Amino acid sequence: MLSPIQVLCSDITTLSLEPEPFASYTEADIISTVEFNHTGELLATGDKGGRVVIFQREPESKTEPFSQGEYNVYSTFQSHEPEFDYLKSLEIEEKINKIRWLPQQNAAHFLLSTNDKTIKLWKVSERDKRPEGYNLKDEEGRIKDISTVTSLQVPVLMPMDLMVEVSPRRVFANAHTYHVNSISVNSDYETYMSADDLRINLWHLDITDRSFNIVDIKPANMEDLTEVITAAEFHPHHCNLFVYSSSKGTLRLCDMREAALCDKHSKLFEEPEDPSARSFFSEIISSVSDVKFSHSGRYLLTRDYLTAKVWDLNMESKPLETYQVHDYLRSKLCSLYENDCIFDKFECAWNGSDSVIMTGAYNNFFRMFDRNTKRDVTLEASRESSKPRAVLKPRRVCAAGGKRRKDDISVDSLDFTKKILHTAWHPSENIIAIAATNNLYIFQDKLNSEMH
Repeated sequence: MLSPIQVLCSDITTLSLEPEPFASYTEADIISTVEFNHTGELLATGDKGGRVVIFQREPESKTEPFSQGEYNVYSTFQSHEPEFDYLKSLEIEEKINKIRWLPQQNAAHFLLSTNDKTIKLWKVSERDKRPEGYNLKDEEGRIKDISTVTSLQVPVLMPMDLMVEVSPRRVFANAHTYHVNSISVNSDYETYMSADDLRINLWHLDITDRSFNIVDIKPANMEDLTEVITAAEFHPHHCNLFVYSSSKGTLRLCDMREAALCDKHSKLFEEPEDPSARSFFSEIISSVSDVKFSHSGRYLLTRDYLTAKVWDLNMESKPLETYQVHDYLRSKLCSLYENDCIFDKFECAWNGSDSVIMTGAYNNFFRMFDRNTKRDVTLEASRESSKPRAVLKPRRVCAAGGKRRKDDISVDSLDFTKKILHTAWHPSENIIAIAATNNLYIFQDKLNSEMH
């Protein structure tokens, strides 16, 4: 049987595309986060307009054997509204920065969503029955005159069209001075953490009026500030461990058993800088934009501007593996600095078995790296190549001055306004979700889809 990366190299197929082709879009429509739930049956996206759209995977149909894997809109709701901080004369955007699902405990689903300042817990539930036959209310819900009630009846539940209800259960506010960049649910399923540029807070899911500050890197004098927190995540199995990354390219693993305030890390993961490769842009491109624990909890995956790195928790001195995402941009850093693209924050993702990693690039390209075979592939999420059931073809970028083959794309012709910043991988299957501006592309490997 083919390994996942081989299947994805040659036989990746498009499942669905949202919204409709050639629809115009506004800034509010740009997707800002993508997240599968723990079973992969639901997929949530957040956008710059503060909306959350939940997609549900269709069950297998006997009449349509290829419908398995199709994701259709399940629910849409407004999570955040624009606000204004009158004390600081600051506008707070409604943009959804992160979505995190809670493991399902009953029939309902719960998710956390956050903008720059406020985190909300949402309950997503279904209703397909309604009560009828009240004694003191008529069919329209109006109170009856008691004198007209001559007999008592037992209300009954009658079937109705399925309705998905989304309701806010908790609002966690006023705990962050700076912009929230990460939220992560703990493996104890009772607590979660939220991180901004300088602090990380620990919350209990049932308590909204207080949180515990577990990391604070704010210096007494802000002129002494040398780095900021860029991402943070809990260990998938050990509720006392978490990691956070910094703009200096370092990772700090912290253990909450050691102290209430985890300013002193347990482990520091840092790659020594090569003095001969140092340039004006070195510090900017070394900033870690995303960090993810592997499903096993043994490894860390990080993404900086040009590379993706895999770290072993038992080896702090250097990364176990380094993958060049788009090294051909190294000669373009000056122009990327001038158009601010060098500050783009790309995310990264593991597949279900931790054997393949995925991350985004420019020109609507995304990259996959097989850790076992060391093979890699560049694929494109575009309308032209994304008709349902179409097979994606590997793409290749030719560096400036390099020898071009047929179908190669020149680095000078890349569109830097089209970028894949947000990606997600199904927790157990080879299904991936790619956010490209206002489009959501969902791909499935062909081998999987033909087995259903």
